[in-house]
Amino acid sequence: MIELILKQYLNGALDVPVLFEHKEGTDVPFVIIEKTGGSSDNHLQKATVAIQSYGTSLYNAALLNNQVVQAMSKFDGIENITGAHLNSNYNYTDTETKNYRYQAVFDINYLQEV
Repeated sequence: MIELILKQYLNGALDVPVLFEHKEGTDVPFVIIEKTGGSSDNHLQKATVAIQSYGTSLYNAALLNNQVVQAMSKFDGIENITGAHLNSNYNYTDTETKNYRYQAVFDINYLQEV
């Protein structure tokens, strides 16, 4: 499961909690991973993953986002990961809750173990 591989990798690469969902009361900063799409063909997998970086300010969210982008530039060095490409990267502040966040979206290619 690519989400678990990515979570383990980012846990080692970042100094903040890496989560699959936002939990009330979680101290900021933190990162949330969300798989937004994917496909497969003959054991070759493609996943689109959004990584949201939460910070105490817009500046801190942007800094954390930059750390995520830098970490992901080395993700294709992990076994069975054949590519990780930045698709988009932008301010994704939640205007309703006033939570500062950035979002980086990656297209990840990997081999599915049988």
